[in-house]
Amino acid sequence: MAWLLAAVAVTVITPAGPARAAGPEAPPPMADGFGLTQVGTATGTATNFYLTVTTPQVAGEQHIKIILPSGYYDDPDRRYPVLYFLHGSPDDPVQQTYPALTTSDDMITVVPDGGARGWYANWLDQNTAAGAQNWETFHLQQVIPFIDANLRTVAAKKARAVAGVSMGGFGAFHYAQARPDLFGHTASLSGDIDLSARSMDLRLAVVASLIDASGVICAAASGACDPDESPYKPGVDSDAAFGSPYPVFNADRRWNEVDPSQHMDRLAAAGVRVSVYTGDGGGSPLEPEFWIAGAAKNVKAAMDALGMTYSYVNYGDGAGWGSRCDGGHNGGCWEEDLRHLIPRLEREFAA
Repeated sequence: MAWLLAAVAVTVITPAGPARAAGPEAPPPMADGFGLTQVGTATGTATNFYLTVTTPQVAGEQHIKIILPSGYYDDPDRRYPVLYFLHGSPDDPVQQTYPALTTSDDMITVVPDGGARGWYANWLDQNTAAGAQNWETFHLQQVIPFIDANLRTVAAKKARAVAGVSMGGFGAFHYAQARPDLFGHTASLSGDIDLSARSMDLRLAVVASLIDASGVICAAASGACDPDESPYKPGVDSDAAFGSPYPVFNADRRWNEVDPSQHMDRLAAAGVRVSVYTGDGGGSPLEPEFWIAGAAKNVKAAMDALGMTYSYVNYGDGAGWGSRCDGGHNGGCWEEDLRHLIPRLEREFAA
């Protein structure tokens, strides 16, 4: 009996296997390069942090948020696909706290700064009060190679996706159309993906952000708000980003050049997978998503005309699309979009 009790005691205290090594407590070191210079040290945890960088391509300091899989440090030989997630206006990467973005153990997520109204483009006018605004160069020629050089990524089109909300939805489609060699999947979550003259409402929304319309209205409101707190300061010319927005004598040709709805053939030809998510704002023209839904339908029609295969989700007023979604242009719906999109991306990356 004494022998049996001793054996049981040994069984209880003997570890079942080697203990998992503790991961680092701080973010991994990242080396400057590709035109990016880091300012200070990274902020956050070892798997969820952001860097502050400067670049001649964009005025001021910019943030790059990085979310690593929880097991990133366990296997130093494992490489990961990457989702580039583009934020909306006037947000920044630090504000992208969607819980869904932290759920994947199979891919890295990178959220680069896009400015309050950078529109993921190299502006036509680089001499405004806003300073240098070469966002497309910053993201495609600097951020992507910087990430590939510093993290264990799979640096290939098949292992790289770009998605975004609102302004970032435009950016995701625009970048995939400009560089289909870089991305295997692009996704718009309530994106401004039709900037043609038929979606003049969205075109004028871009103009409003450029000229700081909210600050102008605030200044005229006689103390009702503080125009100095406008996220779109300083106001610039309406033509600063894409030239004239008015469809007269082809003056708006640059808007048409970057309009995603008119260039879906580029994605079809390059085999880029496409996902579109939209609500309908409950059918109210006072809700921005009402106008976004119209843009999404125009893009869907373009893809149908091309015979493309795609994923298209219109959750209408949000009923059945999670408890946080009311069909509006807001984070509650985008969280549900991401919960639907991310597992699909993981399956594609694993294929």
